[in-house]
Amino acid sequence: MTPKAVLNIIDQARRKEARSGAFLRQMKEKAAQLPTAIVVDGYQPATSLFQFAVEYIEMAPRLIECVEACAREAGKSELFQPFVDAATRYFTQPSVLLVQYDGLDGLLIRAYLCHRLMEEMHDSNRSIRASELVDLEATRANLLAHELIGEPFANELDDSITVTVLQIAGTPDYYNLDLDPFIDQVNNRAWDWMRHYWENLLERNHIRFSLGY
Repeated sequence: MTPKAVLNIIDQARRKEARSGAFLRQMKEKAAQLPTAIVVDGYQPATSLFQFAVEYIEMAPRLIECVEACAREAGKSELFQPFVDAATRYFTQPSVLLVQYDGLDGLLIRAYLCHRLMEEMHDSNRSIRASELVDLEATRANLLAHELIGEPFANELDDSITVTVLQIAGTPDYYNLDLDPFIDQVNNRAWDWMRHYWENLLERNHIRFSLGY
């Protein structure tokens, strides 16, 4: 299934949420429990968290699509396809553990897995990591998503990502691969809009991390 199919799954969940309001109620509970390092400005913090989560979810299939396109243009499709397939399956073929979460809460979990997988993909290769493709704001967005999912479940998800990355690229050979052609593609305009999106995701939803975090 394609990133477009993932967007269709997201659209179905949004329509379900419009009827039930269940996820917004969850965000109201989360807003009252946030650590002091995460500050939500404004008088409707639950709405800010809700909108952040929706945008974070919608970013996942676009990230998959961007990585896939850059890999193809760089002639590295075979190397990156396992990451793309694994990220897509989080949405289209979720594990038995995730099937019980079928609304926006479930999609937040799936999006978190997708974003964290791509983050670990970057960290697992020397040339990609040195390029600093993963923006600080993207890391902060993942930290916030981790908080919204809640521990210990979010920690279990992180552990599962570690296992997946080891299965796909857990060798010194992958770490030392020269992936400059992929980085060159990512550094073109196709990735610029994504950087801009990440840089403004927290700010436009009135969310910030306090100094010292």
